[in-house]
Amino acid sequence: MPRLIIVSNRLPLSLTREGGEVRLEQSAGGLATGLAGPHERLGGLWVGWPGSTEALSEDERARIARQLTDHRAVPVWLDPDDVKRFYDGFSNGVLWPLFHYLIDQVPLHVRDWGAYERVNRRFAEVVAAHHRPGDLVWVHDYHLMLVPQLVRELVPGARIGFFLHIPFPASDVFRTLPNRERLLEGMLGADLVGFHTAAYMRHFASSLLRILGIAVDVDRAQLGERTVRLGVFPMGIDAGRFARLGADPEVAREVSALRGSGDCAVLLAIDRLDYTKGIPRRLLAFDRLLRRHPSLRERVRLIQVAVPSRTHIEAYRKFRRHVDALVGRLNSSFATSRWAPVHYIYRSLSERELVALYRAADVMLVTPVRDGMNLVAKEFVAARTDEDGVLVLSEFAGAAAELAEALHVNPYDVDRTSEIYYHALRLPAEERRARMLGLRRRVTTYDVEHWVRSFLGALEAADSAGERPAPPPATTPPAVVDRLRAAPHLLLLLDYDGTLVPHASVPELATPDEPLLDLLRTLAARPRTAVHVVSGRSRESLERWLGRLPIGLHADHGFWSRPAGSATWVPRPLPPMEWRERALAILEQAAARTPGSLVEHKTVSLAWHYRMADPEFGAAQANELRLHLTEMLSNLPVEIVAGDKMIEVRPHGVHKGVIVPVLLAEMPPDTAIAALGNDPTDEDLFAALPPDAVTVRVGPGVSRAQIRVASVTAARRLLEAIVASPARG
Repeated sequence: MPRLIIVSNRLPLSLTREGGEVRLEQSAGGLATGLAGPHERLGGLWVGWPGSTEALSEDERARIARQLTDHRAVPVWLDPDDVKRFYDGFSNGVLWPLFHYLIDQVPLHVRDWGAYERVNRRFAEVVAAHHRPGDLVWVHDYHLMLVPQLVRELVPGARIGFFLHIPFPASDVFRTLPNRERLLEGMLGADLVGFHTAAYMRHFASSLLRILGIAVDVDRAQLGERTVRLGVFPMGIDAGRFARLGADPEVAREVSALRGSGDCAVLLAIDRLDYTKGIPRRLLAFDRLLRRHPSLRERVRLIQVAVPSRTHIEAYRKFRRHVDALVGRLNSSFATSRWAPVHYIYRSLSERELVALYRAADVMLVTPVRDGMNLVAKEFVAARTDEDGVLVLSEFAGAAAELAEALHVNPYDVDRTSEIYYHALRLPAEERRARMLGLRRRVTTYDVEHWVRSFLGALEAADSAGERPAPPPATTPPAVVDRLRAAPHLLLLLDYDGTLVPHASVPELATPDEPLLDLLRTLAARPRTAVHVVSGRSRESLERWLGRLPIGLHADHGFWSRPAGSATWVPRPLPPMEWRERALAILEQAAARTPGSLVEHKTVSLAWHYRMADPEFGAAQANELRLHLTEMLSNLPVEIVAGDKMIEVRPHGVHKGVIVPVLLAEMPPDTAIAALGNDPTDEDLFAALPPDAVTVRVGPGVSRAQIRVASVTAARRLLEAIVASPARG
């Protein structure tokens, strides 16, 4: 197994000060606990923030750094102001509520993006400084969504995984976020992006399509020469440790004390005091339970453990006051001299205390309004080696996708939730045992070790399957420019849409801007240089947009040609067109049932565009349309070509490559050739060119081109570089 570099916001060791002495202690939290074993066993490094060092002297800081090194922990030292703005400001003030669908908690003015970006870059720099060839880099959670791409910029060949521990929201929610593009691009720096559930992965794929225009093919996205894998890896716990703690005699004594005489059933809930955990609705459901079933009074109690969280943030202080008021109201409404309905504990508990509560509970309530996974549910199951107890689980917790034997609830439906509490209390022993046996099999089998093995195994498999970034081609863009500048004669073959201009929402809006027109004029004026635009556009569009330029124009994929300096368009022989009416009817039906799509009529071809349609619906309709056209037109002399947000039906033999023999015959033998294109229709042009031609793919996607540039802007820069110095005389 290669060395593993774990990257998380916090180190598994945190700084504390007691009695004036600074020391390190184990960090709390599921990630620190879950990865402690794999970190120790794999002998790697853990990169993260150790906690506030503002009050440390230089000697204390040096001593802490040495102690961290002994634990193979690499500190990321951060400025206190950056920590506040990165952690409280953007990570927990913006990303946390939005990813949990609580958009009303997002501030009106989203600030602190600069601090978030700055801290992510600092993490990436530390990772790059410690990276060795062959290492696996595993980046964790929403605090560090930019780190994968930043590490890749610093260490291009790094093997990087990213795992999101919170929900990834539906694309309509994620799209409300400023800097959404940068966050997606940051995650796509990884080779493998992991999520707790298939739903989160679908939401991420939908956001890629809607925001970046990147389609996901089942579980992978293609970014140029690099494939990014997506996967579902539900996080587990150290189930064996919780089972062993449950058998501890000291825990057993604590369970007996909690149960007392056993006359009072125990409902248990353990949460961070966070507005995503559903505590108010849980208390309201318990209130409803006691009102609807008075016989349960003095016979059931709720133990609510609320672990303090982010106490310096006003939203959390306000939330605590709200919960305190609800607990007070409930106890004042129902308490008697012998019984209080809610036992409210506001503090952190030791692991031993937690397990004692798990073993004492009759019913475990895990009812967040939204949660990425929720490991408390799994800890409860792992601790119940007695095979008793009932788990009530919110359907909005990631764990609900795995723990089918729990009683699932919609926490927003308070009335129904209260009835499920009642049902859980009355569940027969045989059914309780059957449900718990199923839960325990799943939790003990798919533990944290399985989670680590499955994620790292998938990351290594992606590498061994040849999905690593390809090495840079032998011909890099600077060398290409030098070669083209030095050529005695130069032939430039340029696609239009997506190469010279960005794709427009509708075809008629893709008009050229003045800088492009100036660039084409300058290229055409260059000595011994021939410039040709080769497009699927109609001749009318090319004539209107580019007709005044001294360049060659080729429309309808080469069916129409207009030589430089001529005003006459020359067609090729018209192929058989008996297919056209049938194809047109099919395309118009697709346009009618796909809002935002349209049919473009050309001399010899028909194109269905869906750039303005809903991206997911449009992509699904495109797949269906392509299959339907293939079936209905299978015996006719046509090709069905899928382009960028369009499907085109064209006659056999009419493609961009047909112009190549004629143009080559017009040029001297010492001519250098360069062709730029961005979609499948340009592959025909690339294929028709001699092997020594320079072929350039603009943007992502599989291509036979020799080199790739990222965008229209990059393509224009390459062309500008050709005329940046005069051609040789």
